[in-house]
Amino acid sequence: MSDSSPLPPVRLHSEAELARDALATPLLSRAVRLARWAGPDTRVGAGGELVEEQLAPAAAELGLDGDDAAAYASEAWRVAVDTGLVAVVDEEEGTVAAGADLTLVLSGAPQDVLGLWLGALETVLADASVPDLDDLVEAMDEGGEIDFSALDWDPEAEAEFLDGVLGNLYLLTASEDGPGDGPVPLPALAASMIVPDDMGEPTNDVLEQVSDAMMRLDDQFRALEPVGLVDFQPVDEALMADAGEEPGVSSGGAGAGAGAVDDTDVSRYGMVRLTPLGVYGIRARLLEAGFAAPAVGDLADKGADVLLDSTSAFPPMAAQAETEQWLARREPLAAARELLAAARGADAGAPLRRLRCQQALSLVGTAAAPALHEVLDDAELGGLARVWLAERGVPDVPAPSEEMVFWLTVDTIAAQLAAEGNSEELQALVEGLAAQHGSFFAAAWRVEHPATPDVLEAMGRLHPDKRVAKEARKAAFKARSQQGG
Repeated sequence: MSDSSPLPPVRLHSEAELARDALATPLLSRAVRLARWAGPDTRVGAGGELVEEQLAPAAAELGLDGDDAAAYASEAWRVAVDTGLVAVVDEEEGTVAAGADLTLVLSGAPQDVLGLWLGALETVLADASVPDLDDLVEAMDEGGEIDFSALDWDPEAEAEFLDGVLGNLYLLTASEDGPGDGPVPLPALAASMIVPDDMGEPTNDVLEQVSDAMMRLDDQFRALEPVGLVDFQPVDEALMADAGEEPGVSSGGAGAGAGAVDDTDVSRYGMVRLTPLGVYGIRARLLEAGFAAPAVGDLADKGADVLLDSTSAFPPMAAQAETEQWLARREPLAAARELLAAARGADAGAPLRRLRCQQALSLVGTAAAPALHEVLDDAELGGLARVWLAERGVPDVPAPSEEMVFWLTVDTIAAQLAAEGNSEELQALVEGLAAQHGSFFAAAWRVEHPATPDVLEAMGRLHPDKRVAKEARKAAFKARSQQGG
C-alpha cells in the first residue's frame, strides 16, 4: 500500500458501541480486573511485571486455571501497566497503586476507553512479533543469554510483516469486491504477502514460504484474538498432526491472493476476519502512520466541493453511503444548489465531479427541482438538469440542443473513463453510440469540451470494429488540432 493513495473508506460502528466492545474483550477486561485487585501487598519486578509468587493469585482472581493461566495473568497485568491502569509507585520496593487511567473505565468518554484499548493493542502487537517461548529457550547459550542470531529473527522485519498482513486484511475488508466483514482464508492472506502479483504458477520455494507464513500467522492471530482485533478460526490441529502434509500447499498453488487449498477444505487451514473494533484499530494505526484511511461519514460536515472531489476516488457503494450522510444534514433544495455549483469546471476532474453530482442528485426528492430549473441554460449543467427533471416527470422541460447533447455525451464518457477506465460497460456504451449515430464522429470532434480529444481516442481504442475505430482516431486528431494541442 502506498501512503499517497487513499484506501477505500470503511464503515465504523459508533464510538459508544466500539467502547463497549473494547471493555468486553478478554484481555482488556482482565487487565481492568487486575488493576482493581492490586493493592499495597502487590509486588512487581524491575520491569513492572508481577513477581512469580503473585501470578497464581492473579490467575485465580481472573478465574483462570490450567497450564496457561499464569501466562494469561502475566499478559493482562502487563497490559494494565502499559495502559496506565496500574502505576508502579516505588521501583525499588516494587509497589503499585491504581493508575490515573483506571477511572476512565467507568467515567471516561468512549474515546477515552478506546484510547486504553489502542494502548493494549500496541502491547499485544509488539508481543505477537516475538518468537515463541520454545524458540527462545532453544536459542539460549550456556550462560542463559538468548543468542538472537541463532533465532534468525529480525524484529523490525517481523513487525513490518505483521503490519503488512493486517493492512491487506483491512484493504480486503474495505474493498467492495472483497469479503466485507466475512472471513478471509489464511492461505490467501499469506499468499498476498509472499506471491508476486505477476507470478503465474508459484514455485515450490514460494509455496513453502506461504506455508511458513501461514503457521506464523496462525500463532499471531491466536495472540491477537483476545484483544478483540480479529475473529480467528485456527489451523486444524489434525492437519499439523500429519507430518507428511504441508499446510496451505496444494497442487492448485497459492496464487497471489487466491485460495491455496480446495474450497471444501479451505476453512481447515484457518479463517480470519477483522472485528468492527479491529477495523477501528487498524484504521487508527494507518492514520498515525500517515496513510489516507477515510471512513464513511468523514465528509458529512464538509462542503459539496470536498464531497464531490473526495468521493470521485471512492467505489460506487462507498460514494453513495458517504453522499447519503452528507445529504441527511441538509435541506434538499440548498443541497442541490451547493452540489450543482461545485460540479462546474473545465479541469480534468470536472467530468467525474459532475457524474458524482448527478448520482448525488438522484438521491434528492423533487423539492430540489427549482435548483435544476435554475441551471437549464448552463452549458455545463443544462444537460444534466434536463435528464434529472425528465426522469421525475416534471412537465415542460425544454428539449436540449444538439450541441448540448453532444457535450453531455463527451462529458459522460470522460467521467466513466476517469471512474472505471476501459471497462466492459464503457465499451458497450461506445458501441451503442456509434451504432445509433452514423455521423457521430463527424460532429463529435467539434464539441468544445476539454476532454473531447481524449474521449475520441478512447473510443478508438475501445470499439472492436476497425473501420469505426479509425474514424474515432481521425476525429480525435481533428479535435486536438482544433484545440491547438
